Amino acid sequence: MLLCLTPSVEAEEVVLGLSQDSISITTSFDGTEILIFGAVKREETIPDGPPIEVIVTVAGPSMPLTVRRKEKRLGIWVNTDAVEVDRAPSFYAVQTSGPLREVLSNTEDLRHTISVPRAIRSVGAPAHIENAESFTDALIRIRSRADVYQLREGAVSVSEQTLFRTAVRLPAALTEGAYPTRIFLTRGGNVVSSYDTTIDVQKVGLERWLFGLSRNQPLLYGLMSLAIAIAAGWAASAVFRLFRA
Repeated sequence: MLLCLTPSVEAEEVVLGLSQDSISITTSFDGTEILIFGAVKREETIPDGPPIEVIVTVAGPSMPLTVRRKEKRLGIWVNTDAVEVDRAPSFYAVQTSGPLREVLSNTEDLRHTISVPRAIRSVGAPAHIENAESFTDALIRIRSRADVYQLREGAVSVSEQTLFRTAVRLPAALTEGAYPTRIFLTRGGNVVSSYDTTIDVQKVGLERWLFGLSRNQPLLYGLMSLAIAIAAGWAASAVFRLFRA
């Protein structure tokens, strides 16, 4: 699939392609990889100065959540302080053609919310909580370990300051919805052009039916789950009795 920008006055523009712009989640889905490739379109020769750099971001649906701190009191781990996060993507990948600090300035990161910390929006923490930033850091650390927050520096290959490509790894535990995908061209840390598209992630088949049943008819879904558990337990018991006979 080839996606092109509409004409603009920018000296350098993105011509983008995706190996697929939709993902179907089935019961056997165990993750996938999206190939993102493209070229830099120019009306003139390559400008002098720093080389062109490319940054690619893919974000899952954002949702609010609460980050809690646990402390051990009287030998029991209990929740203590909590910070509300107004918006945190369920999945977020940043892939660059070089070290992020070198290809993107802090000002441009703030303007375009590109890095993982910038993609998370936290409302004001309660006044009594010290070091509120540690809650966001903990969220990033936990989700990075689960491979749903990714920073892959140098993962975008750029050829002759014109062609680029990368592959974004999407884990099995994907949230259904639209995944905004952004490509940024930078020079000297400044964004000179950008392009936005979307990857659609949907449950299909049995997975879709079960998801819809759990949301639309929770009582029926619960009774069906209970019946399946009872049947599985009875079947396992019958097998054990057969082997013991």
